[in-house]
Amino acid sequence: MHKKELVERVLAGETVERPPVSLWYHFGIQHESGERFAQTTLAFFRYYDLDFLKVMNDYYYPPPQGLEEMCNKVDLERIEPLEIENTLWKEQFKALEIISRELKGEALFLDTVFDPWQTLRRNMAGQNMDLLMNEEPEALLRALEVITQNLIAYSRRSLEIGSSGIFLSIPGGAEILSRENFLKFVKPFSQRLLEAILPLGKMNTAHIHGEDLFFEDVLDLPVHVLSWWDRGPKGPSLAHVKERFRGCVMGGIDQTKVTKSSPAFLRRHVLEAMELGGTERFFLANGCSIDTWVYPGAVKAMVEAVRAGL
Repeated sequence: MHKKELVERVLAGETVERPPVSLWYHFGIQHESGERFAQTTLAFFRYYDLDFLKVMNDYYYPPPQGLEEMCNKVDLERIEPLEIENTLWKEQFKALEIISRELKGEALFLDTVFDPWQTLRRNMAGQNMDLLMNEEPEALLRALEVITQNLIAYSRRSLEIGSSGIFLSIPGGAEILSRENFLKFVKPFSQRLLEAILPLGKMNTAHIHGEDLFFEDVLDLPVHVLSWWDRGPKGPSLAHVKERFRGCVMGGIDQTKVTKSSPAFLRRHVLEAMELGGTERFFLANGCSIDTWVYPGAVKAMVEAVRAGL
C-alpha cells in the first residue's frame, strides 16, 4: 500500500494491517536558508523511509525590532500584526514549497507551529512568562490575541502551499504552568487557531506537550489527531484516549529511549506500541522530539520492524 493511501485510510477510521510510522528531531539549521532546510528534511524522510513527514519549524516568531526581552505591559503592547511573507517565515514557506513539490502524490506532510503562549515564551518573554501572567494578565491576553491572528495567517499559508495539516505544539503539563493558567492563557488561543484552520487541513494535530498533562481539558480540541507522550510515567495510554476522542491518536514510541537503547530493544518497543495502538485510528510516532544524536541504525530498526511486523 502506498504511503499516502495508508495515512488517508487511518484518517478515515479504516482498519489497516500496520500503522503509518514517522519520527522527527530538530536539525539545528535554523540559521540556514529554506532551500537547505528542505534538502535536509527530504533527505531525512527518504533515508529512513518514513510513511509521513512532520516538518520541523525552527524559524522563530519575529520579535519587535530591537526588543531582546519582554517583561512588562509596554513590551507586550509592541506585539503587532505581521505581514507574514516579509518575515523569516518566508524561509519556511520556501522549504514547504520544495517539500510539497517533491512529495506530491507520494506522502503527506505536516507543518509544525507552536501555540501562541509558547511562541511568546520561546524567544521573547522567556523566563518572564510567570511574571507576565501574574502581573500583566490583560496585556498578555491582548498580545496573545495578536499572535494568534498572526499564527492563523501563517498556518493558512502553509496549508495553501501543500501541508496536509498543522502540528500544533501546546504546553499542557502541570510542571510547565498551572491548570488555571492553561485554561486562561493557553487553551482559548490554541482552540481559536485550530478552529480557524479545521476546514483547511485533513490531518491537523494537537501535540500536548508535557508530562503531568491536563488531558481531560484537551479532548474537545477541534483536530483530527492528538499526540502526546503516552509512554511517559503519567500517560495517559493510547487506549484510554481512543475511548474518549473520536479522531486518531499519535504516539507509541518513548522518545527518551530512542538514543539510550539497542536496536533490538527498539524493535521490541515498536511492536509493543503497535499492540497498544491497535489497527485503527493510530499513527506510530515519538511522543516528543527525539535527540539529534540518535544512532541511524536504531531508527532504521524501528521502521523495519513496523513494516515486517516482527
